[in-house]
Order: sequence, then C-alpha cells, then structure tokens
Amino acid sequence: MQILQGLAVSSGVAFGEALIVDNEGVRIPNRFVSREVVEDEIEQLEKAIVAASHEIEANRETVSAQLGEQYGAIFSAHLQMLHDQQLRDQLNTLIRDKHFSPAYAVSQTLRRYAKVFQSLDSGSHQELASDIFDIEKRLLRQLLGHRREDLTHLSSPVIILAHELTPSETADLDRQKVLGFATEMGGAGGHTAIVAEALELPAVVGLGRFMLDISSGEMVIIDGDHGQIILQPDEETIARYRHELQQHRSLEVRLRELRDLPAETIDGSSVELLANIEFPHEISACATRGAEGIGLYRTEFLYLSSDKEPDEEIHYQAYAEVARAMGDKPVTIRTVDLGADKMFGPMHHDGMQNPELGLRSIRLSLRNLPLFRTQLRAVLRASALGNVSVMFPLVTTLQEVRQGKMVIADVMEDLEEEGISFNRNIPIGIMVEVPATVIMLDAFLNEVDFISVGTNDLIQYALAVDRTNKEVASLYDAGDPAVLRLIQMAVRSAQRAQRPVTMCGQMSGATPYTMLLVGLGFRSLSVAPSAIPEIKKICRSVTVAQCEAVAEHALRFENATDVNHFLKAELRNVAPELAAYA
Repeated sequence: MQILQGLAVSSGVAFGEALIVDNEGVRIPNRFVSREVVEDEIEQLEKAIVAASHEIEANRETVSAQLGEQYGAIFSAHLQMLHDQQLRDQLNTLIRDKHFSPAYAVSQTLRRYAKVFQSLDSGSHQELASDIFDIEKRLLRQLLGHRREDLTHLSSPVIILAHELTPSETADLDRQKVLGFATEMGGAGGHTAIVAEALELPAVVGLGRFMLDISSGEMVIIDGDHGQIILQPDEETIARYRHELQQHRSLEVRLRELRDLPAETIDGSSVELLANIEFPHEISACATRGAEGIGLYRTEFLYLSSDKEPDEEIHYQAYAEVARAMGDKPVTIRTVDLGADKMFGPMHHDGMQNPELGLRSIRLSLRNLPLFRTQLRAVLRASALGNVSVMFPLVTTLQEVRQGKMVIADVMEDLEEEGISFNRNIPIGIMVEVPATVIMLDAFLNEVDFISVGTNDLIQYALAVDRTNKEVASLYDAGDPAVLRLIQMAVRSAQRAQRPVTMCGQMSGATPYTMLLVGLGFRSLSVAPSAIPEIKKICRSVTVAQCEAVAEHALRFENATDVNHFLKAELRNVAPELAAYA
C-alpha cells in the first residue's frame, strides 16, 4: 500500500479500478484473455513488435542520412531493446501464464523497467527510461489501434489516473462511469479543479510522478477531502474508507433537511446562497440543494466542448434553459472567460509566455467583437425569460467596463430594430479578480450595478502564484492576510456605494471561511451546488457578532498558516461534524 499526498480540489471519497491514461490520451486497458486465444494474442504481439521495428528502422535511416550515424545510433539502441530476448520472454509469460492482454503486458513490463532506471541518479539512466517509454508507446499504438476506448463512453466504472487533464477533457468525462480522478500535474485553483467540483467528482491534483507505481485495473482510493490517493490499499484501509463514506452519506442526508430553510444566522441576518454552474444540467442539483439562484454561470464550456465556435442559437438555448428553470430567481451569466488554461482551438495563441497575464477574459472578448456580440445577443434574448444579469470577467480598467457597456447598448439597438424582446434594464456587473480593481473599486462602482469577488484569480494575482503550477501550490492560499485585506477593502467599497457584493470563488464554498466572510460583511455567497447545505448549516449555527469577532481576530495574523488553523478551530466549535471534511 502506498499513500500519496497532493492537492484536494473536489471533496468526497471514491474507490475502484484504476484506468491509466498516458500523455497521448491512450487508455491502457486491463484486459484478460481466455486460454483458447493465448497463442493468437502472442502472435498479435509478434506482429506489433515487427511493425514497431520497421518504424524504428525507418527513423534510424532518416536521422542517419540527415544528421549522421551517431544520431541514428539512438534508434539502433531502441531496436536492440525491442528485440531483447529477456523482454520477449517476460511478455510471453504474462500472456501465457497470467492471461494478460498484450497491451497490458507491454504496459506493466516496460513501466516497471522505466521505473528502475528513473530511480537511478545518472543522466544516462534517465535517458534509458525515456527510451523505454518511447518503445512502450510504439507498441501500444500497434496493439490498440482503433480499439482505444473513448473516455467519454467507458464500459465500466473507473478512477482516471493521468499526467494532466485539461478543463475540457474533464468536462467531457463520462459522469456515469468516472468515479473520480487524480493527476500528476495541476493546482488547487485551476479550472480543471473547478470543473471537477461542478461534476461532483472526488479529485486530487499535483501529486507528482506516481503513474509508474500502478497499472490499470488495480485498486485505488481517492480521498478528495484530504488530498490523498492510496495505491493498492489493504483490506483494513478499504474497510475504513467504506465506513467513512457511509458516515459522509449519513451527514448528507441530515443536511438535506435544511434544503427549504433559509440561510439565516441565529440573530436573524439572512445570507443569500447562490450556485456556481458550468452546464445547464446542473440546475437539478441546484434545486436539490436549495440554491436561491445562480450567482455565476460560467459560459466558456460552450466553446471548450466543441471543435467549432458556438453560434447564437447554441448560446441562447443554454441560457434560456437555465433562465426558465430558475423563474424569478436571479441568474448571473458571466461573459466568456477564455484564455490561460481554457483555450478554444481556433483562438489558440501559440508562444504566449504568460497566458494568465495575456489576452484572456474581457480582453479577449473586446478583441473579438463578433464573438462578443454573438454571446451578448443570446444573453439579452434570455433576459426576457427570467431574472438575468450579465457580468464581465477579469476587468482591470474602467475603459474595459465602458467598452463592454457600449457593445451591450449597440446590441440592444439591433435587437430592438429586429423586434426581439429583451430586458433593457438588465443589471451589469463585474468580477473583482485583480488587486488593481480592488484599489480603484470606488470608481468602478459608479459604472456597474453589482460586483462579485472572484477569489481564484484574486489570490493568484495578489500572491504572484500560478494557480495551476504544483511547484508553487503551497503559496496559493486563500487565508493569506494580504488576500483577506483585499477582500475587506472590496466589501467596504461596495457597502459605501450601496452596491450588492457577492463572492463566487472557491473560497466562498470552503467551510472554514464561512464565518470569516460573514464577519467581513458578505450577505451573498455563490458556491458549487454541493457546498450549499454545509454553508447553510454554518450560517444557521452562528451569530453575526460571533462572525465579526472571528474576522477581526483573523485579520490580526501575519501568515496564512495561523489564519487557517484559527478558522478550522472555530469551525470545530460551531459545526464539528463538518470540520472533519474541511
């Protein structure tokens, strides 16, 4: 048994068979073959070795001709490894004696070889490990061909283990079959983490290299509450996690009783609990959890789930479905937040060295006015169907707000001329995600109807930490005193201007921060639907004065560690049953 520590990005526990996905998105299946076809499978392996040998020989000849024999010798070494008799014997033994499929035998054997070389310090040994990976991929391409299993249509329940998953790959996972996932790369505040939370999939990222330690089909446990995965767990560990899972489900049942009750503090102050959603189908989860509206409807996955740009009708149908379902409840649609780790194919910008600081979000929309106008037409049309607002992401200058409002006004004129209904008084808001925006917020508040604090980006820009980079993940912390002071500044500015303020970042759905946020003055929080019952439980267990005291105390600390320890201790005092999962 091996326990690995990573970053918790989506809570919950899942256990089941591992499914390894390599860097090329190839599934390496754990498939066993019957005794009658063993010799046929060995023949398939021999054909794959011959085909891979031809590929390598062709590469050797090309490289030797263009660069010299010394470079072609690299591929000669590959051929020598591929035809090593000991390797062939081991592969044949696994197929004959253990009835492994050829692909599974190749993957397990060559990964074991590579792991041995990677454990050695010598640079030449590291190169040998890379050579073995190259041979593995060649053989798997020959063996799997078009039989690669589509990760959107899996045949059995699995836990995905991958080097990295993009937000769009995560969004496309088969939710009926994927129990959870873990990745070697990634950060807690990345968009892949946000999608995992929306799909309610237990997930851990930023684990570092671990995929050589396990093969597809082996048992794995994902502990999304504590950011751990357990490889080859023993029976005692499996039993303990089964018990924890039962306790968690029992807690969920008890929290369901709060669905129709208000998120009201003991002393009678109401906290509006809204939901963050990515997809229209999440509306059912919002209703089940008692959401009072949609505080953040992320729209970029209309782009990321398709190879072509969505037209106005696709936008409209997605927004209309949500607006109709929510009725009089508020629905805040954020204009597309593409860029950084969410790039849409046709708009991909090669060579962008700092994508988080580059052409993204409102900047990208204002640079691509046809795209922006298409989306705004759909949003305005949907505004005739319910209580719809529109919100611009990553605003950093007043000019961006004014330009965005001018585009909206222009689109309104077009719709009026066409006789299409819309809400002329649609509320317009901005995301507060950049320290510069916080500093200038008094001026911004003269231009908009409401604001929403987006902590995911605010944290990374305030602390100069790439939220998707596991190497600096420990520095990305919502409890950092600098972040808390920026949030306090934003709330006070909104209160002075008498403008509604909501928080919609992941921080708002993290139970240790609930008392702090209420104490800072938030009376509206937008969270993942799954987090609503827990946040409501805390709100109904405290007074505003109690929360204000917590906030005042937290702001005195000088580092995030002390802040977080203090907040978790306070959570244990008011809701001990929730503290275990915080």
